[in-house]
Amino acid sequence: MSPTRDLLMRFYEAAVAAAHPATCLPPELPPPPPDGRLIVLAAGKAAGASVEAVEAHYLDRLGLPAARLAGVAVTRHGHGRPGRVIEVVEAGHPVPDAAGLAGAEKTLQLADSAGPDDLVLVLVSGGASANWIAPAEGITLAAKQAVTRALLRCGANIGEINTVRKHLSRLKGGRLAARAHPARVVTLSISDVPGDDPSVIGSGPTVPDPSTLADARAIVVRYGLEIPDEIRQALENPANESPKPGDPAFADLDYRIVARPQAAFEQVEAKIRASGLDCLLLGDRLEGEARTVAAQHAAIAKEFAAQGRRAVILSGGELTVTLRGKGRGGPNQEYVLALAAALDGMPGVAAIAADTDGIDGGGGKADDPAGAYVDETTVARARALGLDPAAFLADNDSTGFFERLGDLLRPGPTCTNINDFRAILVER
Repeated sequence: MSPTRDLLMRFYEAAVAAAHPATCLPPELPPPPPDGRLIVLAAGKAAGASVEAVEAHYLDRLGLPAARLAGVAVTRHGHGRPGRVIEVVEAGHPVPDAAGLAGAEKTLQLADSAGPDDLVLVLVSGGASANWIAPAEGITLAAKQAVTRALLRCGANIGEINTVRKHLSRLKGGRLAARAHPARVVTLSISDVPGDDPSVIGSGPTVPDPSTLADARAIVVRYGLEIPDEIRQALENPANESPKPGDPAFADLDYRIVARPQAAFEQVEAKIRASGLDCLLLGDRLEGEARTVAAQHAAIAKEFAAQGRRAVILSGGELTVTLRGKGRGGPNQEYVLALAAALDGMPGVAAIAADTDGIDGGGGKADDPAGAYVDETTVARARALGLDPAAFLADNDSTGFFERLGDLLRPGPTCTNINDFRAILVER
């Protein structure tokens, strides 16, 4: 690994560490209930690591009897951790699968069993929307998988995707809180969405939902989605409207965000400045088509180079890809490929982009790449191998491009997620 690549990876690892459950969860864990059970319901890419932190806190530090602890956690395949009392289920992401369906049913059963003396501790992190798959009445798993694939391919942002998901579920959009009522519910979340909106994080299973069935239908129309008839019928059914503000289930709402992308990026910014480099933090809320944002960032890098600035251009957020080709990749890899094409071998500039969960798009496998690396040699090495960056970009085949160059980033599952991480280093 080159010194430049190693430096950029250290910045990425600092962002991941800032949002890991072992770091951010213990200070926020509530006291156990005086008499009842502590019921832990977790979902998302951080769910396995969250179980480890929860069990260490309550069983080891506080001495809570194991008989008073119950729970189930559903996480992405490859992100699991062994639970001593709490069951950990590995399930599909971004497309849900039968394991997620079974895990969600166990989640709902535990929520239904909660009594007024119990405390239901809900732990939500990025990926929860896909992991907690509990289709509304009349919707099959196959139909949910079909609409998920359609949403992922069309270029919709995470808020739009989750608006549709919430109106096709028995768990999302505040319904989990309604199922656990009248037990006290405390939700701790690790945000992976621009703006940290609780109703969007994990599709807001324990908070009121401001979106409506009409909003969901409008998104389907806006993107011209081809969806199964049972999905269309469900979005017309008033029974699938989500709980709104004022519902009794939210009367004693206790919701806390324990890790935010902005805080993690601010820690990375401090690390960058400590290394002697300037830093331009563009924010943690960037959205848009990956290749369009890459072109904008390449222009900033060129301006910095012309000024002789030694700096890192840092940004987070959730970029999207509108699939037109048949290749492999994800928004981070496509961003880096588009950036390489825009920079065209510009000296003194290197960059990485990677999903902080360790997996960027792809087929949802634990060994999928997290992102990719580019520097001033990328385009020349590609052309020497007969690879045309523009052709790979047109086919949405960023994985195929960087695989040939050996520049994919494969840190493996990180067991947390605070959205995408992008850093461009300008050294002259």
